[in-house]
Amino acid sequence: MSPKQSAGILLYRKTDGELEVLLGHMGGPFWARKDAGGWSLPKGEYEPDETPEAAARREFAEELGIPVPEGELVDLGAVKQSGGKVVTVWALEGDLDPAQVVPGTFEMEWPKGSGKLCEFPEMDRFGWFRLPEAREKLLKSQHPFLERLAEAVGG
Repeated sequence: MSPKQSAGILLYRKTDGELEVLLGHMGGPFWARKDAGGWSLPKGEYEPDETPEAAARREFAEELGIPVPEGELVDLGAVKQSGGKVVTVWALEGDLDPAQVVPGTFEMEWPKGSGKLCEFPEMDRFGWFRLPEAREKLLKSQHPFLERLAEAVGG
């Protein structure tokens, strides 16, 4: 059985000469009180019949509720996470107002064992962060993408 695969887009911009990335705080009750290590780039799983790039574009649009900005994708490669999932990411230079985001949602039983389904946003808030702050907020498994972005675009 092959490992699960996920793909995403790391949106970046330069403000006053500083590199900034757009991150989303993971939604749902398990992440509600976690800030450091509770943020991610927009990404999601895909099946073998979908290309990683198509999945990354789809997931960006689904998780933010807005289309992927125009521009050229920069391949940041893949990282195998400790659980075995392989995450492939592209960087894209662009800008957007986090207040315009309308996040996608998911359902889960909450509280656990209650039999009650509740709906939660996939990501409950978004923000732009300079790289030092992004390293504090981002899941550790995604840190290599920040390093690769800095190398690829200068930052």
